[in-house]
Amino acid sequence: MTKPTIPGQDDHHRSGWETYKRLVHYVAPHWYAFVVSFIGFTLYAASQTAFAKWMEYMVETLEQGLLDQRGLVAGAIILIFVVRGVGTFLGQYGIAYAARHLVHRMRTEMFNQLLRLPCAFYQQEASGQILSRLTFNVEQVTGAATDALRVTIREGLTVLGLFGYLLYLNWKLTLVFIAAGPFIVAAVAFASKRFRTLSHRIQDSIGDVTHTASEAIKGYEVVRIFGGAEVEQQRFIDVSEHNRKQFMKMVVTQAINTPVVQLLVALALALLVYMAMSPALLADMSTGEFIAFITAAGMIAKPLRQMTEVNAIIQRGIAAAQSLFDLIDLPAEPDSGDRTLARADGRLSLEHVSFRYEGSDHLALDDINLQVEPGQSVALVGRSGSGKTTLANLLPRFFDPTEGAIRLDGIPLTELKLDELRRQIALVNQQVVLFEGSIADNIAYGALKNAPREAIEAAAVAAHVDEFAARMPDGLDTLVGENGVMLSGGQRQRIAIARAILKNAPLLILDEATSALDTESERHIQAALEHVMEGRTTLVIAHRLSTIERADLIVVMDRGKIVEQGNHQQLLELDGAYAALHRMQFSEPAGGF
Repeated sequence: MTKPTIPGQDDHHRSGWETYKRLVHYVAPHWYAFVVSFIGFTLYAASQTAFAKWMEYMVETLEQGLLDQRGLVAGAIILIFVVRGVGTFLGQYGIAYAARHLVHRMRTEMFNQLLRLPCAFYQQEASGQILSRLTFNVEQVTGAATDALRVTIREGLTVLGLFGYLLYLNWKLTLVFIAAGPFIVAAVAFASKRFRTLSHRIQDSIGDVTHTASEAIKGYEVVRIFGGAEVEQQRFIDVSEHNRKQFMKMVVTQAINTPVVQLLVALALALLVYMAMSPALLADMSTGEFIAFITAAGMIAKPLRQMTEVNAIIQRGIAAAQSLFDLIDLPAEPDSGDRTLARADGRLSLEHVSFRYEGSDHLALDDINLQVEPGQSVALVGRSGSGKTTLANLLPRFFDPTEGAIRLDGIPLTELKLDELRRQIALVNQQVVLFEGSIADNIAYGALKNAPREAIEAAAVAAHVDEFAARMPDGLDTLVGENGVMLSGGQRQRIAIARAILKNAPLLILDEATSALDTESERHIQAALEHVMEGRTTLVIAHRLSTIERADLIVVMDRGKIVEQGNHQQLLELDGAYAALHRMQFSEPAGGF
């Protein structure tokens, strides 16, 4: 399956400046924090310039023998560093305040977007890559939007202050520094493109590390039983080594760029010192002014270097921001319907429905026509890959048909609001998902969270959850652990069935709902399911034919098509595909399909 084309995925699709402007927009609501930060860094920059002026004053005091003013000289240096300390605190606190708000806002916006994206996105994107965006990439963005601003504002104001002082002392000599500017800009521009390219690679490699580790951790049982430890170790070593190499390429680029810029600044400073010491210029400057000029010129080197180094932070942040905005800009699952439905009767109509997965060259469903009456139980059977689950996934609009239409009570599904449609459906699938919390929390999940305790307990009894919950220390209030790790497969599936019972929806989808149950549990659950299926339109997907023999309608599928339909007895008498499957399953006790 091919990956979707994501708007902005090409580095050149969205310029770095456009991305940065959009990024700054996220912290704009916290402008007051930037005002505080700006004031703080202004104080910091003023203290730097004041130190150069202090050097002039101290030299002239010594030169003129005004030793009685030594207290004023000493007090001035204390005042300068007090101002610098206050400025540093205000500047860093304001930036940090905005930074954490940026992280919070971007993470929540991304998470909200993940909840709205179509199901196809999750089939095409690795979970490790998604988690990497939520964690690593967001922190990289923080550097571009806040840390880079901190350095740029603080050091930029410092450079402006010192340059202003240099111009005041001797504008001719100051032009020497300005002449070096184009060379510094050229070096920074050359490195920028390299930084951003490497940043994209680093982010991808971090996602690979997360994904590889996640797979090994989740599948630890299979890894150990099948001797996959060495394989997984090598996989992780490979992706980690790739990540290390990308980081080192970034380090090498930055390590080369910084000395080059420093050398350019040093050359300008050396030329400035050489020219400043010429007799003609010295005649126009006092000793104090000369020392102050050289001090200010020397102090400019550090902020200039830091401003060039911050380019790497900005490029990493821009690359990370582009990956985040790529996700945020993806279209949400289509929800163009505007009709509501109080409670459906449960009449389903599938008219010439075909479906093809994106990137696939064959139809998963091919011209499906099916009528389901209210309260009818319909079983979908067939070999793996015949299209059963795909058909079931079309009902809650996890996917939309490529061709044809599906109607609920005569209303096309596309005309119903998604929330309205999904409110009519309860689902129990083979891969049970439980969330951190108690058994009761997982039964009354989501929109059911305010269900009365009596209703939760009744659903637990109907699904035989109470049978094992009673043996637990806190009963239904027992914590289940991450994804129900503390429970067996059968117990987890019973909780999912209880959740469906509590929802009391007119449409019920059971996708291998009893697959994880032992024989005794299955007998009890089957009785509970037959009770909850009464008065509801039920779509049952089952491999074991013994569980669906009493269905009102059995639909046999093969290669995306309906090849037979009828009740159990009719299909046996037809002696076609269903009868062949029935004979194979019941003649081979260990078999199945």
